Order: sequence, then C-alpha cells, then structure tokens
Amino acid sequence: MSYPSKVSFKGQITIPKKIRQKFGIEPGDFILFAQEGKRVVLKKARVSPEEEFNKLVSTLDKKVKQLGITDKEIEDAVTWARQK
Repeated sequence: MSYPSKVSFKGQITIPKKIRQKFGIEPGDFILFAQEGKRVVLKKARVSPEEEFNKLVSTLDKKVKQLGITDKEIEDAVTWARQK
C-alpha cells in the first residue's frame, strides 16, 4: 500500500497516520533514512536506553528552568515524597 506525502519548503515530510500507527512511531521518535539501490527506505531508529534517559533529563531540565523551580524545591519535593 502506498501513501503520498508532500515535501515542505523546509524539506520536511509528514508520515501518514496509518504508517505511524502500524509501526508505533510517536512524536519524538527518530527515523532513519536509508538508501537501498534507487529507493529511499524509512526505518524507525532504535535509541539506546542511555540516549533516551539523557533526552528525558534534558527535556525536564529545560522545563524546570522555564518554570523557575529551584534545586532546593526539588530536594524538598523528593524528601516529602520519600516520607510517604
């Protein structure tokens, strides 16, 4: 089955919803573009647990800074949660 997708001015493409659902592709996932002869093949990239963890920490760090949460507030929250 073929699904058309148009390349944007910035070189971006939209992966059709049925393809994303079938292969479990979600926002934030990485896609590999591989050349096989004269064809381009898209593959869902596997990210190591370490890379995934680092990506999560980076995202959380940015959000914490954006919200103005201090290290002390985080430590207090962790202490409170551990007492439960």
